[in-house]
Amino acid sequence: MLAERRGLTEARPKRGTAQVFHLSFLADPLSVRAALCATRARFARQMSEDETGTLELVLAEVLNNIVEHGYGADETGTITLSMVRDRCSMICSVSDDGVELPARCLDHLWDGAPSRPAPEDLPEGGFGWFLIRDLAEDLGYHREGGRNLLAFRLPLQAFSSDETEADSGHP
Repeated sequence: MLAERRGLTEARPKRGTAQVFHLSFLADPLSVRAALCATRARFARQMSEDETGTLELVLAEVLNNIVEHGYGADETGTITLSMVRDRCSMICSVSDDGVELPARCLDHLWDGAPSRPAPEDLPEGGFGWFLIRDLAEDLGYHREGGRNLLAFRLPLQAFSSDETEADSGHP
């Protein structure tokens, strides 16, 4: 199976526990693609097509940035993705052991500026972070012990807890 070859592993919670989606995978483009496919398959029935596309876009930007800039072409490592779908949002946490996220990517978190930057004013390669900051809420970053942790929330249409249970895919 491609997921096993790419180092993709998913933890499956028992029925009645929090429905946390958790993946650990190699920090390479093919593994990121497999992780995005697994994420889409896991949550597609719990979200609208637009919400699923937004989630996939934000995760693709985050994960590909880790592969390209966090580890680079000469390094290997892993990425850990954890997600929880609550009634009104998707809460995501991504961690890795790559290089520290540059401060310029996070300037908006502390500058208090309510306005969006103009896309034409973004530096080369800055459009991905523009998308992440624009689409995600409660975006936060922390580095400790050589490990990066990026967390964010995507607002979603509300649904009942019965729908979560029915669509969890777990027996």
